[in-house]
Amino acid sequence: MKIGVVVFPGSNCDHDALYAAGVLAGQQAVPLWHESEDLEGADAVILPGGFSYGDYLRTGAIARFSPVMSAVRRFAAAGRPVLGICNGFQILCESGLLPGALLRNAGLHFVCRPVYLRVEATDTPFTAACRAGQVLRIPVAHGDGNYVVDPPTLDRLRRERRVIFRYCGRDGRPAPDANPNGALDDIAGVASEGRNVVGLMPHPERAVEAALGSDDGLAIFRSLVQTLAAETALTVAG
Repeated sequence: MKIGVVVFPGSNCDHDALYAAGVLAGQQAVPLWHESEDLEGADAVILPGGFSYGDYLRTGAIARFSPVMSAVRRFAAAGRPVLGICNGFQILCESGLLPGALLRNAGLHFVCRPVYLRVEATDTPFTAACRAGQVLRIPVAHGDGNYVVDPPTLDRLRRERRVIFRYCGRDGRPAPDANPNGALDDIAGVASEGRNVVGLMPHPERAVEAALGSDDGLAIFRSLVQTLAAETALTVAG
């Protein structure tokens, strides 16, 4: 199975994502240059963290026009798995592949620290190996992670169980200091209507080995591998 990691000018977590998907998850992981519309036969695509195009205008606002995003939109429309991490989440929102927007952190400061996430839904390609309610310790590193949507959209996200991750305390419960950016409803990650596109602000690729302080981020990559393996098995059986 092949996992493509898009590389934009200013991406700085692409190698981490390639390492997590390739070396640790045991898949073929390939970089996909932003000027290419060819996803090189990838079975899944990751938009990594960083500062695409220097975060000029707004975070993700220029990256949405990259040639590769045309291919990513078609890929997503076909129901294929797409994961946006931090800046990748911002790009997905700017591209209309996910609802909402990421604004400046409530404290107007860049935040870089471990946080706790509660897995709210396991029926996505990136949470299939998780348990509902499972708490993951994963770092954040962003200045624009304050997720907002209008009230009708928030109601729809709740009703359709499309809030996939929420910031929480160590015990999985809401806590005053758990939300690092002021995100609405403690939202750390959401899914598309088809549930194949997921974006989250924390960095699972930075929590894949005990030496990094946590390997909880592997659950995201193992979920993807499990999903792709199940699809392959169905194809072979069919």
